[in-house]
Amino acid sequence: MACIPRRLSQITLFNTKNLTLYHITLVVILCTSFYLIGIWQHSVGTTFSSSSSSAAAFLSSVPCSSLKTTQLDFLPHHLPPDPPSETARAAQFPPCDSSFSEYTPCEDVQRSLKFDRDMLIYRERHCPEKDELLKCRIPAPYGYKVPFRWPQGREFAWFANVPHKELTVEKKNQNWIKVEGDRFRFPGGGTMFPHGADAYIDDIDKLINLRDGSIRTAIDTGCGVASWGAYLLSRNILAMSFAPRDTHEAQVQFALERGVPAMIGVMASIRVPYPSRAFDMAHCSRCLIAWGQYDGLYLIEVDRVLRPGGYWILSGPPINWQKHWKGWNRTTDDLKSEQSRIETVAKSLCWKKLVQKDDLAIWQKPTNHVHCKANRKVFKRPPICHTQNPDMAWYTKLETCLTPLPHVSNIKEIAGGQLAKWPERLNAIPPRISSGSLPGITETVFVENSELWKKRVEYYKTIDHQLAETGRYRNLLDMNAYLGGFAAALVDDPVWVMNIVPVEADQINTLGVVYERGLIGTYQNWYLTFALFLFFLFVPFIMCLFLHRCEAMSTYPRTYDFIHGDAIFSLYKDRCEMEDIVLEMDRILRPESSVIIRDDVDVLMKLKNMMDGMQWDGRIVDHEEGPHERTKILFAVKQYWVASPLSQNQ
Repeated sequence: MACIPRRLSQITLFNTKNLTLYHITLVVILCTSFYLIGIWQHSVGTTFSSSSSSAAAFLSSVPCSSLKTTQLDFLPHHLPPDPPSETARAAQFPPCDSSFSEYTPCEDVQRSLKFDRDMLIYRERHCPEKDELLKCRIPAPYGYKVPFRWPQGREFAWFANVPHKELTVEKKNQNWIKVEGDRFRFPGGGTMFPHGADAYIDDIDKLINLRDGSIRTAIDTGCGVASWGAYLLSRNILAMSFAPRDTHEAQVQFALERGVPAMIGVMASIRVPYPSRAFDMAHCSRCLIAWGQYDGLYLIEVDRVLRPGGYWILSGPPINWQKHWKGWNRTTDDLKSEQSRIETVAKSLCWKKLVQKDDLAIWQKPTNHVHCKANRKVFKRPPICHTQNPDMAWYTKLETCLTPLPHVSNIKEIAGGQLAKWPERLNAIPPRISSGSLPGITETVFVENSELWKKRVEYYKTIDHQLAETGRYRNLLDMNAYLGGFAAALVDDPVWVMNIVPVEADQINTLGVVYERGLIGTYQNWYLTFALFLFFLFVPFIMCLFLHRCEAMSTYPRTYDFIHGDAIFSLYKDRCEMEDIVLEMDRILRPESSVIIRDDVDVLMKLKNMMDGMQWDGRIVDHEEGPHERTKILFAVKQYWVASPLSQNQ
């Protein structure tokens, strides 16, 4: 019995050897057959006889001179087609008509007339649909010149750049703006400070301290030509000025032409595009905002963006109505009632009225909400908000509820954390990071990011000599700012940077950090996703399609001297047409100004090809770490071109 397994194993081994031998034999036969077939298929010329002697006889009987020889050809016969010329490959974008020289896509005057005038909704952002987007380049007006350098630009702008005289007539007695030959002059006046913004700011400084560095960021609602913000800069206070595109022709455009931070904006039905606790000071000088109406909705929004302990300054109606009521063409009862409503709303927000002197009144927001939450038993309205993210401010509807401040452990603690004074604030760890409220962004990440951008900006200045030239650039844009490192690295240059934090679901909202560093910026979505619902009458279901369209910035053409973008095109890949973003860059960039885009080399190759079709001079250079990095840098300069004089006159 013990021999049976051994016998079976011998049989199995024998069968396995036979099977392997069969396989080898079969493979040899097949290979030989295919080899012979290949020789037959590729044979060329005469078929020789199998007899070598016959072949030799044949060759010997034919003279060598009569043999036909084949010339060997070593050239390739399957070449790819020649690439098209540069002109053919580059997408061509023609100039727009000169009537579009001041085109603002999302604040178009004609489009706005389609919307509700209640609460000034028609003055809000209303962007064109995808099929309405212009595919042409916005021209500069004929005679356009590079703006005056700062600080001369604070007082002067070229008339040809913003050819509008309306404000020189309308605000003649208020010293807003004057025409002097081929230029405008800005005396620094305003509706409530006809003797100049400098003197007006000095009056404010006597009431609250503007010089110790505790006030760094400010917001000016209804800014006019932004003289208040322009003269705060000499005090190291950076103001975000905004006003709607309304009957005060080109007021924000004048501000930007002067080199002062400004945006087109309005307080209407949606939040202003800034995070909570962003500004140390808010200001309204006869800004015509209905502060006491709609249950205090607009003061509630000011409260959201004010820092704990921040100030709200009001001058103009109804402040000091006893002196000005005749000039304002309003009754004393009306003005007294308006001031009473404002005072009531301010108290309901737990603000403290610090002072009212002459034409100025100043309130202060509490440093925390310990008492404010307790007194909700007295002030039923506004209630504490419980739903919306306080930093969410992109097409976010206003609500009549009080934005809660971060929790504190005692009455003396400052909600959200104590901010350092300027200039230490720039590089101090922002409270939003030290508190751990931003996932993945630690104190170490912040410090390393700041050092990284110092190195990168130093490298940029070797690429773009205009960026390195002191005073050549003034208005800068960072399309994807993250922690504001790019702007921080330029803090000693006479420039200001608009830091954009894109509104993306997969992006961490870091704009609050930018403001905690003492810098300014705004939210922007270079594309918008919207749902299209299709209702089928004869089929019992609804189809929802998510569509995308690119969106423009709320600013005028030729706003910026320099645009920077870090991986912005990779971020919007497959979400927005690259050409639409490039055309928007072309709209807001001044002639003879430049861009630096850092991104993947494949993205930059496509981008450069597109810029070639827009009459930009560009080149791709290596990463600051060397040529082996896949990320490269595209440097491009927009060429000078303007509308023809004939078309502009027409």
